[in-house]
Amino acid sequence: MTMSANDAAVDFDRMPTLGDIARYHAATRPDATALTFEGRETTYAQFDALTSRVASALIADGLTPGQRIAYVGKNSDCYFELLIGAAKAGVVMTPIGWRLAPPEVAYIVEDSKAPIVFVGPEVIGLSEAVAAHLTYRPKVVAMEADGAGGRPLYSAWRDAAPDTDPGLAITDQDVAVQLYTSGTTGKPKGAMLTHANILSGRRAAAEAQMPWNQWGPDDVSLVAMPVSHIGGTGWGIVGLYNGAKGVVAREFDPFKVLDFIEQDHISKMFMVPAAMQIVVRQPRAREVDYSRLKYILYGASPIPLDLLRECMEVFGCGFCQQYGMTETCGTIVYLPPEDHDPAGNPRMRAAGLPMPGVEIRIIDDRGDVLPAGAVGEVATRSVANMAGYWNLDEATKATIGNDGWLRTGDAGYLDEDGYLFIHDRVKDMIISGAENIYPAEVESAVYGHPAVAEVAVIGIPDEKWGEAVKAVVALKPGLSATPDEIIAFARSRIAAFKAPKSVDFIDALPRNPSGKILRRELREPYWAGRERRVN
Repeated sequence: MTMSANDAAVDFDRMPTLGDIARYHAATRPDATALTFEGRETTYAQFDALTSRVASALIADGLTPGQRIAYVGKNSDCYFELLIGAAKAGVVMTPIGWRLAPPEVAYIVEDSKAPIVFVGPEVIGLSEAVAAHLTYRPKVVAMEADGAGGRPLYSAWRDAAPDTDPGLAITDQDVAVQLYTSGTTGKPKGAMLTHANILSGRRAAAEAQMPWNQWGPDDVSLVAMPVSHIGGTGWGIVGLYNGAKGVVAREFDPFKVLDFIEQDHISKMFMVPAAMQIVVRQPRAREVDYSRLKYILYGASPIPLDLLRECMEVFGCGFCQQYGMTETCGTIVYLPPEDHDPAGNPRMRAAGLPMPGVEIRIIDDRGDVLPAGAVGEVATRSVANMAGYWNLDEATKATIGNDGWLRTGDAGYLDEDGYLFIHDRVKDMIISGAENIYPAEVESAVYGHPAVAEVAVIGIPDEKWGEAVKAVVALKPGLSATPDEIIAFARSRIAAFKAPKSVDFIDALPRNPSGKILRRELREPYWAGRERRVN
């Protein structure tokens, strides 16, 4: 049992599975608000009943424990009903990004073998295009009436079932969620996350009594990141697990985020740096009342120091960086608020310290552990490590060794105090003239230029050096800069051999739905026609 900041005891012993979250809070705080969505408010008692209806409806449709269902759509409170209801039935939730093209959606549906696909109004019109790529015809349930076109409507499908909890014997080792990796290279892989993977680490974090991670009954969480990403689904689960009120945003909208903060009294939220940049640059960002906002958690990609300083100045709340990945159920390393110094300090460039129960080490190509200060691949071991990739045993073995250590694919180092510093993805490392150059470091240097809105750094072929550093820059509206000015600015902040050798300008950087820069898309024109993507 853990005491929150508001002295409300939460008995995590009673919530070993996702389904137990609804049961527990319905029993202890039935009239408290669980979720709000576009004017619809659901108490924990109602949430428990609705998730039991979902479980019963799935069972009535013939689904058995271990089968997958798919959800394709923007964020909704009904998604979390499906997620927790599926957990009560032992069924695995597979959320799919709504921005994906029909062949990409079809691949994930086909791979997961979902007999039912729940579809939001924004993609219901693509159902036939998706079906054209499938070898079978799943049942399609429309989440909302808009464009349902004779398909079963979610509310009617759900409410036709009884609200009696099926009471199936679900264990914390059963798979609860299957999240597909972003797939910037090759086909996406389904990361299988068990109830224990998702909840045990969060329990350990709650019991560690870290102020930024303490929740009380008056806390209000904004769920704005897409549910197809661990930043959306995971963050939504965290709020429910701690009994907080979750305000679900249909999608990330910088103007509406400010409204949510002001009107719904948001106290905690998670954003990726790209989202933070958009929000803080809104004209009214400096006019909003942030008095109820306690903490902003951020992560999923590196953040330039200059942007972090700007956000700290505007929002005036505590900041906590989160480092993790889909395969680790999200956060495994955090940079606490007390290490955030607007004047700047070395630790502000760190990802931070391991979360309670998480082990981190740096390894070389052979798997040998490297000493403090040496750059290598970040490996982690904890209860949050996924069970594996769905139907991909070899990929699982390549990622998680027999000793349980998961290779993240990120390059970084640990300092003498155990702080993790991330350079970049291992695969994104640029080798120029035998020097290893990490794009994130160069991007941070370029970003500080007063005309730069965002930047991505890639390696391009170079006959002399093998690869050369190129910066792809989006300028702030109304401002200008030349390539030579940006290169000179970068050289004033980092070693000359790391600075860009050339600069291209672009209106906006291509990103996937979780906010990660699509470097492969930026690289492709320069490497087209070559068998290898390195020189």
